[in-house]
Amino acid sequence: MKQNYSDLAQRLMLDFQKDEATSALIYAHFARKMKNQKEHDKIMQISHDEAAHAAIWKSYTKQDVKPNILKIWWYRFLMMVLGYTFVIKSLELHEYEGVNGLKLLEKEIPEVKKIIADELKHEKQLIEMLDEDRLNYVGAMVLGLNDALVELTGTIAGLTFVLMNTTLIAMAGIITGIAATLSMAASNYLAERADGNPNALKASFYTGIAYLVTVVFLVLPYLLFPQNMFVPALICMIAIVVFLVFIFNFYIAVVKSESFWPKFLEMATISLSVALISFLIGLGAKMCFGIEV
Repeated sequence: MKQNYSDLAQRLMLDFQKDEATSALIYAHFARKMKNQKEHDKIMQISHDEAAHAAIWKSYTKQDVKPNILKIWWYRFLMMVLGYTFVIKSLELHEYEGVNGLKLLEKEIPEVKKIIADELKHEKQLIEMLDEDRLNYVGAMVLGLNDALVELTGTIAGLTFVLMNTTLIAMAGIITGIAATLSMAASNYLAERADGNPNALKASFYTGIAYLVTVVFLVLPYLLFPQNMFVPALICMIAIVVFLVFIFNFYIAVVKSESFWPKFLEMATISLSVALISFLIGLGAKMCFGIEV
């Protein structure tokens, strides 16, 4: 490595070398999962380009740099759980950030202009690939998640100080949750059919799954805590509500390129407000009617 490179340039080149080597493996794995041959070839070409970029940086650093294995496995997990649209949008954002970083080295490294051109091309190619079945049903998932968070959070919070027993609260939550899941899925199916949607059944499926998964997460603390620890279970459930709202809104913000914080704060405020009101109603009902369980 030339001695007259700035300390910043030396550090950036090593970072870019590691990042490009990591990205090459991520894209290669991603390509192997693509069923469409054209998309497979496109992603594989991006992988080859990233590997070539890593080789360019190595010619300057004169060092072997290992890829970030944790990052590779993280993206594999994200692709399996959240789908390739989320991963593509994340990688697209990463490409954009990479271009901004590369511009710092334009004056010192001749090949940087070509690398920037490649990264911008990759970003465009990734955007063109955005077409995933589950993305077409985000509205159905929002419906299921929102309804479950509002209804179940309120129901469970309201029952907490009435029943004062985690087992009884969990049982009530499970029964209510399953019944509400079936009701919501059926209602959404009928509504979609009335609107002439040919995929009404699939839309109702996504709604039901989102609702049921939310039910499982909300009831889980009451299944794990001892019977007399209903207050810690309630606190844990509230934390899970905020976590679910955060994760879901982050997913939507990434795949739809929307603002995250306004939607997150709105959804969290509604869910927690309903929980608080229901909790106070349950507490008031217990005191008013003298309910003892």
